[in-house]
Amino acid sequence: MYKFYAFLNRMRYINRWSLMRSYFNENVAEHSHCVAIIAHSLCIIQNKLFGGDLDADRAAVIALYHETSEVITGDLPTPIKYFNNSITNAYKALESEAEKKIIRQLPPELREELSCYITDKTSDEYKVVKYADKLAAYIKCIEEIEAGNPEFSAAIISQEQALATAEMPCVKYFLDNFIKAFYLTLDKLQSEE
Repeated sequence: MYKFYAFLNRMRYINRWSLMRSYFNENVAEHSHCVAIIAHSLCIIQNKLFGGDLDADRAAVIALYHETSEVITGDLPTPIKYFNNSITNAYKALESEAEKKIIRQLPPELREELSCYITDKTSDEYKVVKYADKLAAYIKCIEEIEAGNPEFSAAIISQEQALATAEMPCVKYFLDNFIKAFYLTLDKLQSEE
């Protein structure tokens, strides 16, 4: 019996933003889906408009698996995760061990094929996933603030600052062309203007 997919199925039970009062709960499965869509889009934008050579499908799959370790570790809030270098390094080591444990839940003949998406921390596609992760967090902040939740006021500034220094032009393109729509109501989204 292999437990890999049963572990991944539990991503939906892990809530994000645990230190923040959220009007809308977001779990790791929902977040990973959002990051996958954005990462896929960023790769297409980079390739089509800026001469990139990224594998959009690979980026989307990396994004789907990018929080896999959290089915064991839970979602450690950012202020704790990055409190100091000792905590950050210890947590990264814990994440790595959690990833290895989950990969061991696959049949041996499938481990190499799937583990490359979970453990990739260096490819250009992974870098796109990191930007997509920040964009997803930014969108979450927009949603909360638009709902009247001031709890995310500092978080949105932090995300804006992180995204402003993005080294890939696809991120700026996404910000310039898609972010404003996240401020719209459903009626405004459905209008043709």
